[in-house]
Amino acid sequence: MQKKIYNANKYGAVPDGKTLCTSAIQSAIDEAAANGGGIITFDKGNYLTGTVFIKSNIDFEISEGVALLGVVDEASYPEFWNRVAGVEMLWPVGVLTVMSQHNVRIFGGGTIDGQGEYWWHKYWGGDRRGGMRKIYDAQGLRSVVDYDCKRPRNIVVINSTDIEIENLLIKRSGFWNVHICYSYNVKIADLKITENYGPSTDGIDIDSSCNVTVESCHIECSDDNICIKSGRDADGLRVGRPCENIVVRNCIIGKGDGVTVGSETSGGMRNIEFSGIKMSGTKNGIRLKSAKTRGGIIENIRFSDFDITDVPIIFNFQLNWNPEYSYCKIPETWQGEIPAHWQTLCRQVLPPERGIPEFKNIAISNIRAHCISEKCSSTLFKVEGSPQK
Repeated sequence: MQKKIYNANKYGAVPDGKTLCTSAIQSAIDEAAANGGGIITFDKGNYLTGTVFIKSNIDFEISEGVALLGVVDEASYPEFWNRVAGVEMLWPVGVLTVMSQHNVRIFGGGTIDGQGEYWWHKYWGGDRRGGMRKIYDAQGLRSVVDYDCKRPRNIVVINSTDIEIENLLIKRSGFWNVHICYSYNVKIADLKITENYGPSTDGIDIDSSCNVTVESCHIECSDDNICIKSGRDADGLRVGRPCENIVVRNCIIGKGDGVTVGSETSGGMRNIEFSGIKMSGTKNGIRLKSAKTRGGIIENIRFSDFDITDVPIIFNFQLNWNPEYSYCKIPETWQGEIPAHWQTLCRQVLPPERGIPEFKNIAISNIRAHCISEKCSSTLFKVEGSPQK
C-alpha cells in the first residue's frame, strides 16, 4: 500500500530560511503518525527549525534542494532525559530526533545544517581560547564544562528500532552530528558530513546500540569521525548496555580524529568490524581510548582493508585518555552549587578495579599507510597503558 504524502508547506512551513517552521513541520509529522504513518515532504527551499520529533512509520524526505537550518535559539531545543557523552542527564536532543519510535526513514539528497557557530563560540569563543572553556578551566572545572555547555546535535536516534538514515548532506552541528543511542537495527548510508569546525563535532557516534551498519559515508569533522561508545564511569556501569554487532564499511574519512573505539567503554563492546576504510589527513588512523574509571570488556574488534594517507599516528591506543576531562574532581575551593550531573560524573567506581577496561581479541589486517606530503611523519603504534593493569 502506497504511503500518503504530507507536505510540510501545507501546514505552514515557509521556505525562506527566516521563518521558524518547527511547529509546522511537527504538525505534519503528528498528523501522519495519527493516521498510521506517511511521507513528510518539503517544497524546495530553506527551512528554519528547532527540535522536531519524527514518529513511527514516518519517511522524512529532505529532497535535493531542501535544507533544514537549525535555528540559533537555545529555547528552541528543549531538554529531555537522554544520554550525552556517556552520561544520562537533561540535555537538548537533535534538530531531528527519533525517540522511542520504530520504522523511521530519514533520506532524500538534501541538507541538514545545524548552523553551529553560535554553539562553538559559546564553548570556546571566537578565537578558540575563550568562552565557557576558559572560564571553567580557570576554576579547575575542566571535567564538567562539556556537560554544562549544552549544544544540540543534528540527528539523535534514541531507544528506537528499524531506523534508516541515508543520502544526506549533514554539516555544522552544534555538537555531534549523528548520535545513535540505545537503538536496534539501524542502517546509515551515503551521508556526507562536513564543515564541522567546532569542538566535539563528531561525525557518527554509535552508543550502546545493536545491529548497526554504516556504509559509504564521507566524513570530515573536528573530533572522532566515527566512534563506538557505551557509557562512562559509574553511570555507564549502572546502565550496563553494550554496543555490539556493528559494521562500518567502505567509508571515506577526512579531517578529524579518525575511527575510534571509546573512550566511553563502560557498558562493554563486542563484535565490531571496520573494513574498506580510506583515510587522508586525519590525526589518527585507528584509535582505541578509555580511562581507569571507565571499565567494560571490549572484545572481538576487527580492523581490515584500510588505506591511510598522510596520517601522523596509524594506531593509537590510549588507556589513560585526557585525564583532565576523564577524571571528575570538584575543587575544594568551589563555593557554588553542585548540580546533579556533576555528582553523577564524580561518582566513584567501586571497587576501583571495576574501572579498569579490558581490551581483548583485537584484530588488525591489511592496513596500508603511506605519506605523500613532505611534512608527513607517521608513527605506526602509539600505546599508552594503565599502571593498574
